[in-house]
Amino acid sequence: MSHRAGAVLAALTAIVVGCCAPGSAPQSTVDTSTTPGCGTADITLKARFETGFPLAKALADEFTRQHPNVTWDIREEQFDVLTRNALRVLADDPPDLMRLPQVSEAVRAGLLRDLDGYARTLGWDRRPSAQTRPLRVSPNGRPRGEGPLYATGLSTSVTGIFYDKEIAARIGIQEPRTLAELDNALARAKSAGITPIAGFNGGATGGLTFPLQSLMGVYSTPKSLDDWIFQRPGATIDTPSNIEAARHLARWLKAGYFDPDLNATDYARMMDRFTSGKALFMVNGDWESATLDRRMPNRAGFFLMPPRQAGHPRAAMAGPPTFGIPSRAARPDCAAAFLDWATTNPTARDLVVRVGGARPLGPTTPWPLDPASVTAATFAATDEVLTHDTAMDFIANATGAIYAKSWTPQLQRLAEGDQTPEGLLRAVQADYVAQTGG
Repeated sequence: MSHRAGAVLAALTAIVVGCCAPGSAPQSTVDTSTTPGCGTADITLKARFETGFPLAKALADEFTRQHPNVTWDIREEQFDVLTRNALRVLADDPPDLMRLPQVSEAVRAGLLRDLDGYARTLGWDRRPSAQTRPLRVSPNGRPRGEGPLYATGLSTSVTGIFYDKEIAARIGIQEPRTLAELDNALARAKSAGITPIAGFNGGATGGLTFPLQSLMGVYSTPKSLDDWIFQRPGATIDTPSNIEAARHLARWLKAGYFDPDLNATDYARMMDRFTSGKALFMVNGDWESATLDRRMPNRAGFFLMPPRQAGHPRAAMAGPPTFGIPSRAARPDCAAAFLDWATTNPTARDLVVRVGGARPLGPTTPWPLDPASVTAATFAATDEVLTHDTAMDFIANATGAIYAKSWTPQLQRLAEGDQTPEGLLRAVQADYVAQTGG
């Protein structure tokens, strides 16, 4: 699941859709009948990773320590830059491995390698469907959720609500079991002079998509949301259930449950406010668990967005942050070997937990964690979502441009009081139709 996006991908899609770059290989040209590896000769793997999230680089360094013949040429960029430039990079200067925000357009353009052969050989196709379904794409790029596997990840990812245990105890709040209890907790924090929710909504990748989709998971169903995200024919985001979720978010905004400078606040500032004890809640993902355990040990808790009725299964945005192998990668076998090693090697899996704060992909074996840690709480949440199959992809992944071009500006207008919940969803659906053709 990642959690940010870009601005000109739709224009780039129009340039490259329906063709491959000169000299590009077909999507499945690698013999994957044997286990992929990196050999013994000195080689260099080129990679594009996301800046600000150290797990991929830490794994690359450990991979080189264990495989001294493999060195890395890594370029790190902000998530919105990766999104904005993904198709151009894949077409003009493809690395061997790339962090990809959204894969549909790249598949349709023939720029990503079909990983099914690797999946069969290495066992990736035996993982829980929630960890592979969002990364399967029909050969023409739509719908997602079916067809060959075109990407995989290093860890799971689950989004929910972090909370400051000390603040909660001070104002007499326990972990909410229902949405009504959460609303009550927000109101009590506001009355106590505490910012109820630390949020970010500035720049090209607004963070209000996190609480909005979490509320959609309460009012709607993961399947109906995935149908829209995966571009299934006839799917729409403009439904009565999603309107109710958008209205609920609008009530939070009107009640002042976010900081007044929300539209000028970026992700880093949100994190600083929460870790500094200036807010009760923060809607975010398990990629921050390890950081929170370091910066506020035993002080941070985590829970999934509560349902309207206690005891009902809870839904969440969940799925591995996406890494793909370009169709013209020079070292695809070695890139695949790295992706497999990162989820099977004991030292690598330990890094995923200690640095990334998330459950590694692959075996869901018990992990020795401090039960008071927020990492333990996010592990439990991940297991709950996998058990009940209530994971959903991120609404920002519906198209390459929908996050920066539609969700972010429309949610910024909602925060300013310049857009209605109904108008928000109408506008996003209109942009979706324009970007997907229906």
